[in-house]
Amino acid sequence: MTKPLLEIKSLYVNYGAIQALIDTNLVVNEGEIVTLIGANGAGKSTTLRAISRLINPFKGQIIYNGQDITRTRPDQVVNLGIAQSPEGRRVLARQTVLTNLELGAYTRSDRLGIKADIERQFLTFPRLGERRNQLAGTLSGGEQQMLAIARAVMSRPKLLLLDEPSLGLAPQVVREIFSVIRQLNASGVTILLVEQNASLALQTADRGYVLEAGHLTLTGSASELLKDERVRKAYLG
Repeated sequence: MTKPLLEIKSLYVNYGAIQALIDTNLVVNEGEIVTLIGANGAGKSTTLRAISRLINPFKGQIIYNGQDITRTRPDQVVNLGIAQSPEGRRVLARQTVLTNLELGAYTRSDRLGIKADIERQFLTFPRLGERRNQLAGTLSGGEQQMLAIARAVMSRPKLLLLDEPSLGLAPQVVREIFSVIRQLNASGVTILLVEQNASLALQTADRGYVLEAGHLTLTGSASELLKDERVRKAYLG
């Protein structure tokens, strides 16, 4: 029987007078890739930021691995096994690739394990290995996205939150990134994916949710949503 790793219950998030999330309920089971699709400004990134505890919900609950983390500090959330690769990549531009990866493991103290995981990231992303001593700000957009994901993985998360990993990237690079996302999932990492390319997201995910203006309007298996006329019309062209 599948076990919920993440449950969001009746979550509301406000930015001043603006309601960004309204009565949002969402479940991510252990081992799944779940995608959240919707137009810009629908509340997708807000959902991830609330789970990471980078913003405070107005009301509702975030349950992770059976524990209420609604008021948990962001660094403690990382310790519990949640990592986020943010929209816009946000690598540390003036630090090397290697330093970015080391900082991804800031909650860990197992030096040999950290070293082994860095080498593992260089095997997963050979281009990062070639550029290990290069400043992150001098990397291409695709390489920065690879670094953002690799840095998030350095904390050894059980749940990885990916925010728009394909944004602004060439199709070949997008294929590489999504190949790695599938590999990570196959290795046991549960993934909640926010992605503007709805077709690619639903081809990759097990299940999906559609978010419109802060409201979840549709949910189902990825294959069901790919065939859904409303989804096709609004997001698949």
